Amino acid sequence: MLKIPELLSPAGDTERFYNAVDFGADAVYLAGNSFGMRAAPSNFTFEQLKTAVDYAHSKNVKIYLTCNILARNDEIAALPAFLKNAQACGVDALIISDLGVFDVAKKTVPDVDIHISTQLGVVNYLTAQMLYNMGAKRVVLARELSLVEIAEIRAKTSPELELEAFVHGSMCVSYSGRCLLSNYMTGRDSNRGDCAQPCRWEYSLMEKKRDGMYYPISEDETGTYILNANDLCMIDYIPQLVQAGVDCFKIEGRAKSAYYTAISTYAYRMAIDGFKNNPTLEYRPEQWVLDEVKKISHRKYSTGFFFGTPECEQTYDTGGYIREWDVVAIANRQENGRLYINQRNKFYDFDVLEVVEAGKKPFSIKVTDLRDKDGNYVESAPNPMSDFSFACDVPVSAGALLRKEK
Repeated sequence: MLKIPELLSPAGDTERFYNAVDFGADAVYLAGNSFGMRAAPSNFTFEQLKTAVDYAHSKNVKIYLTCNILARNDEIAALPAFLKNAQACGVDALIISDLGVFDVAKKTVPDVDIHISTQLGVVNYLTAQMLYNMGAKRVVLARELSLVEIAEIRAKTSPELELEAFVHGSMCVSYSGRCLLSNYMTGRDSNRGDCAQPCRWEYSLMEKKRDGMYYPISEDETGTYILNANDLCMIDYIPQLVQAGVDCFKIEGRAKSAYYTAISTYAYRMAIDGFKNNPTLEYRPEQWVLDEVKKISHRKYSTGFFFGTPECEQTYDTGGYIREWDVVAIANRQENGRLYINQRNKFYDFDVLEVVEAGKKPFSIKVTDLRDKDGNYVESAPNPMSDFSFACDVPVSAGALLRKEK
């Protein structure tokens, strides 16, 4: 029988953390205020981390703490205290890419599991086995591997070594995220969590002696975004991933929105649960589950390198996202035939909204008799984070997401 994979979701702050847990993650990866690869998200203080760990463990969810920057000399002295504080908070594993940090972690917090970050670029069974022999419990494989290569790594390493792979989200144009474009062009270090994503920018060519004369770099008459990698989406290939030996499905996106975290987690949770009920190579998620990943902000989807080197992995005509749906509100409570919500994006009285609740198929409701927090009738809800209510006899759970198609 095929093994049921772990679902690992991202959390860049506490709101995204709760969405990841409440919408079905088996584990969540997040960062403290140092040693992590994402500088832009709020990340977690140790007090917040302890609260998050306690909540996650109460839901039988694990917490993996990123400790995956390439540490500089002046940071090493602070590393043991950081690791001990992480252990005291109860994290289940540390995600590490630097071998020196690996060594310090094994000596300082030997009882905390170590997962090897994709930043290390593991692409063969020799390296995977060596890392296991050194004490790693899990290897997060390089994104440039095919299913055939993953299967060979699985076959030629200790069965106790866990293999994790990214299955959804943004992809870096460089090998396993080892890029220097941001460093050179903006002074922001991509290997220390501060990437400016210059691969998403539009480029032109200028001849040295013709100052100010720009020529677009294009694949065709419309294309100029030569480095803009497509997003990864493997929700339709769960049996193939499991058959190849992937133990953990990882969703990219600690810097993305709380809505993205919720819906990507929700979609893969429903897909994996469907596979659990039918663990065969013929399994395919229901169409509405597949449609969920189209209702979050994304670039053109692809299957990355899983089926071999892709013929075209870039989108040349734009660096932007496809955004066809907006989350407009979060449900707070329901009483006396009214639904009380906290607004996120503008919506109107008489709009039809789609409701997303964990573990259930989405359903639609119609907004009627929209009122502000003081009970005054309003035609629209225009102010983010404000409270509103409207008439609703359909049961809606607290924490449900309300969204609207653009």
